[in-house]
Parts: sequence; structure tokens; C-alpha cells
Amino acid sequence: MNSGTRATTEIPIAEAKAKLSECIRRAEGGEVILLTRHGRAAVALISASDAEQVERLRAAGPDKGLAGLAGGWPGSDELVDLIKEHRRSKPRSAPRLG
Repeated sequence: MNSGTRATTEIPIAEAKAKLSECIRRAEGGEVILLTRHGRAAVALISASDAEQVERLRAAGPDKGLAGLAGGWPGSDELVDLIKEHRRSKPRSAPRLG
């Protein structure tokens, strides 16, 4: 998934059925096609590469942080190691009022 601005188009499911090929082409081109049922978002059509990135995010989980997301390109192992070695600062204590 690209961090830049992406076009998102909402289309009722009934309309998408009639225009499925067009919806697929647009999703392959990077557009997010949000299919709606009774005006509410039901599912999204996204490109296969975006789906792979979504799976990476899910696999990383919230407890793994940046180290779980980094990787997958040449030279990224060093970044993963640096992130894992970085210590988080201690949580700040809440100021005492009163």
C-alpha cells in the first residue's frame, strides 16, 4: 500500500456486479473500490500487491511494531536489526495534581 493519496471509489454491490471487469481493472491500477450494501461499506477491491502488504501488517501484529513491518527489500535486514536493538524510553509518569 502506498502512503500517498489514493483514489477511493464507493460503488453499490449491485452496480459493481454489472461492471465487475471495470472494477477489477481499476483496482489493479491501484484504485481502492469500496463496495457498499445499503449505503454502508461491505468490502473493498484492492490490487494483489496491496493485499500482500495488508497480510504483512496482519502477520506483524500490534505487538511487533516497526520491526515486524520492516523487511522485504534488499538491505532491509540491517534496518530490522537496528529497530530491534532500539530501546524504548520508559513511560512517562502522570503528573500529580493537587
